[in-house]
Amino acid sequence: MKTVVIKEVQGRKVEAAYTLDFTERKVKGCIGCWTCWWTTPGRCAFKDLEDFYHEYITADKAIYFSKVSKGFVSSNLKTLFDRMLPLYLPYISYDTGESMHVKRYERYPDIEFYYESEFEDEDSRKIFVDYINRVFYQFHNKNVTVKPIEEFVSEGGC
Repeated sequence: MKTVVIKEVQGRKVEAAYTLDFTERKVKGCIGCWTCWWTTPGRCAFKDLEDFYHEYITADKAIYFSKVSKGFVSSNLKTLFDRMLPLYLPYISYDTGESMHVKRYERYPDIEFYYESEFEDEDSRKIFVDYINRVFYQFHNKNVTVKPIEEFVSEGGC
């Protein structure tokens, strides 16, 4: 099983074919130029994520280790979500009764999303979890798990 890891916190060990480490790498923000849809379909004008796109779309599973800032994903992770648009077509489908980008690829990886944070209250945590589930629903990921980082268990059982 091919796994990619996207992390902004240290200390979690995972056997991965590829790791995008936000503690070591800065990603440019989307500028809304539409190059990824019209000029070079599926490829962003910025080249800083080319390796990530290929590894992500060919992975069976993507594991996220996320910080939470003021009840929301960090700016790094929000930037990554914005920059994942090249993985979808510029067309909109209403098949589900709502607007969603059409898939560019046949399949997308399963998602395990672990977050590191304390929330003010249970409602704040629920809003965050609902947001993450919604993002990956829109991204056409079929199997999505969202849990506190303390619940992560590595494949080796450690």
